[in-house]
This record gives sequence, C-alpha cells and structure tokens, in this order.
Amino acid sequence: MALQPLRRVVLVTMAGVGSLAGALVLASDLVLRSSTAAIISDSPKEVMDEAWQIVFRDYLDTAGNYSEDKWKAMRRDVLTKSYGNTKDAYEAIRGMLNSLDDPYTRFMDPREFKEMEIDTSGELSGVGIQLSLDKDTKRLVVVSPIDGSPASRAGVQPKDVITAIDGKSTRGMTTEDAVKLIRGAIGTKVTLELSRASGQVVTVDLIRDRIELNAVDTRMNNAPGGTKVGYIRLKQFNANAAKDMREAINELNADGAQGYVLDLRSNPGGLLMASVDIARQWLDEGVIVSTKTRDGVKDIKRASGRALTDKPVVVLVNEGSASASEILSGAIQDNKRGTIVGMKTFGKGLIQSVRGLSDGSGMTVTIAKYMTPSGREIHKNGIKPDVVADITETQARQLKFEELGTRSDPQYRVAETELSKLLRSASQPPEVLFEAEVKVPELVEN
Repeated sequence: MALQPLRRVVLVTMAGVGSLAGALVLASDLVLRSSTAAIISDSPKEVMDEAWQIVFRDYLDTAGNYSEDKWKAMRRDVLTKSYGNTKDAYEAIRGMLNSLDDPYTRFMDPREFKEMEIDTSGELSGVGIQLSLDKDTKRLVVVSPIDGSPASRAGVQPKDVITAIDGKSTRGMTTEDAVKLIRGAIGTKVTLELSRASGQVVTVDLIRDRIELNAVDTRMNNAPGGTKVGYIRLKQFNANAAKDMREAINELNADGAQGYVLDLRSNPGGLLMASVDIARQWLDEGVIVSTKTRDGVKDIKRASGRALTDKPVVVLVNEGSASASEILSGAIQDNKRGTIVGMKTFGKGLIQSVRGLSDGSGMTVTIAKYMTPSGREIHKNGIKPDVVADITETQARQLKFEELGTRSDPQYRVAETELSKLLRSASQPPEVLFEAEVKVPELVEN
C-alpha cells in the first residue's frame, strides 16, 4: 500500500501554474512541445482541426476505441456545426478526445496549458504548500511547507488542516478547488485558517512569491554496523531532476557513501528524458528503455558509459511510483544494477507528446508505449519488486513526513537490509572452481 503522507500531493502555486504531483504528471511522460501553427488564429474550427490532425497522425490506440473511418466521420461532423464562442469549441474538442477513452490524451485551454508548461519547469510561484486530501476525513491537510517558502516562513506546519481560504470554508473542497483559491499573482496575499492537532486555530497571511522546487532530498544515514548509506529521495522528474540527482550523487560520493537507497515511492513521473538522464547516472552500460509507436518503430535509449557511481543501490518503490519512475526502476532491475524493494508499481507505460495549438491552448496525445530493457511492457503491469516490503495502515498513519528514509520507516529498513547484503556480496572475492586437474606439458629443449 502507498505511504499515506505522500498520497495525492498537490503543489499550491500562483494563477497560471498547475498542480505538480497529482493527476497532471501522473498522466503523462512528456516528450515534446511544439506548436502546430505558425500564426495565432481566433478561429475555433481551425483549432479543432489542429487537434483532430494531431490524433490522426500520431495517436497510439491502447484502448481499442480508435477507428480511422470513425475519426474521419467525426471531423466532418464537428466542422459542419456552428460554435458561438470558444468555450463551445473547446467542449467539442474534449468530446472528440473523450471518445478515445484514453485519460492521457486530453485538451487544455490556454490557462491549463500554461500551467502544464510551468509544472514541468521546476521553477514555480506561489506560497509553497504541499497539499493532500485526507481519504478518511476528507479534510485538506498540509503535507509539508517547502523550505524557504512563504508558508514555511509564516510557520505553517505539516499536518495543519486548512479550514478556510480567504474566509471561505474548505468543507467539501477538492485539492483542485483549494489550489484555484490559493493561486494568485506574485506579491498578492492569501489568508489561510489552520486547525492543529492541539486544537489551536491559527490564521496566517501569505504573500505569494517565486519558488524553486527541488526534485531531490538527500541525507547520509548510518546503518547498523557503521555502514554509510546515501539516501536519495526523488520526488518527481521535472526539468531540474537530472541536475539535482547529479549533485546529490556527487556530494554523497565525496562524503564516503558505501551504497545507496534511491527512493521513488509515490513519485508520479514527469519528463521522459529526465528519467533517461538519471538512469545514465546509475548505469554505465545497457539499454534503459525502448519505445514503440503505432508504426512499430522502436526508439532505444542506452546508457552512455558515464555513470557517476558503481556502488550498490537499492530502489524503493510503491503503488504510487509511476511512468518515469517505472522506466528508471525497470532499467536498474533488468540490467541487474541493483535490487528493487517495496510494492508493485502503478503500471503507467504510455508516453504523451505535448502539443501547442495556434490560439495558446494545447493537448497531450498518447504517441507510444515503453518497454523495459528485457522487453516487458510496463503499462497495466507495473514493475514487480525483487523484495516485497509492505506498510500497514497503522504504520503509514504513524510515520511522519520527515521520518521517510529513516529507521522509523519500515520499508526503508528493509531496503537498508538488502543494501547490506549487496555490500557483503561485493566485498567477497570471487570463488574459483576447478573441475579437474590441469596438466601443463613439460618444456622440451631442442
């Protein structure tokens, strides 16, 4: 089961900036941003035709609901109708895409499209709150304020319950509803009413500001016996993820790490190339991932021979590890680079291309599926761990956010044990076996 503190995490940001780790990134491994038209057009039908053409050219049908003849008939149908405004045209586009029954192929209006672009950039603006909806109480709970953010400076604490936003009760709100209210322009104020476990109710005024989101958390842990374990938690695959991972590995190497635990639990994915770049930091050789389009063409990504470390690594995964996380863990598993510990991953193995449309709107479209180096399809199958390590509901509730990757974390303890086994195996000299006595012929002088 997934760790409770990390479920359905949403980053609260300014207007025009979208949620980071919830449905958005989980829904797509982003591989391309390109405009399909060189000029701006206000014609709703032109935008509709652009969206139709993208699906017609590139869409990979995984649900079995796409028919070229039906898709052509749908184009004739939607283009013969009149649309009084852009909103009606957008709804028609969404209707076309919904017929594919593919949750990852979707349309975004200009505002939503801008949010996606910033979501994956790693550079955000807002108050710096990671927000979750408690599945039992349905209350909006602060998972953690980002270090140095307006929320952190104002004293917002993990597990604070947001009861009101600018005086409006949050009862019945979804995380998306709350995000819309908390967003706003840099320099503007939002007021949150917070309830704490002690019964105290506090009100904080937050001034929205620019925030740099770090994709990686890291620390050096001392395992029983004195082993120095480099712990790296990768939270998402954004544009900064590969750089942050490189810095983390180099720093822990310099500090004498003897092995690593790479934590991908509840990491919902992100940029495809970020996962490839990070895999190359761990793998010196071998295939990382291959992709297959509807034409059957495989795009094979390989290691580049420039791994940053060859020390043993254990990868932690759970049901919330998806897409790019599955590429990375699958590559490490199939290349026998390390041990995978935890629970079977989410099973999201489709790749979306992000396309900009001529009026500033955009869409994501499924264009390929990816496979592990051994040819396993990840979609709907996931990555099965080498060593299963579950966590109970009670353990998840009791585990504090800051205790992830410590001895208080049951799944981490299993990972640490497995790392010790790898270290012991690596320290033993190879055993030499002789099947029979070998006689060396005598030298004969001429």
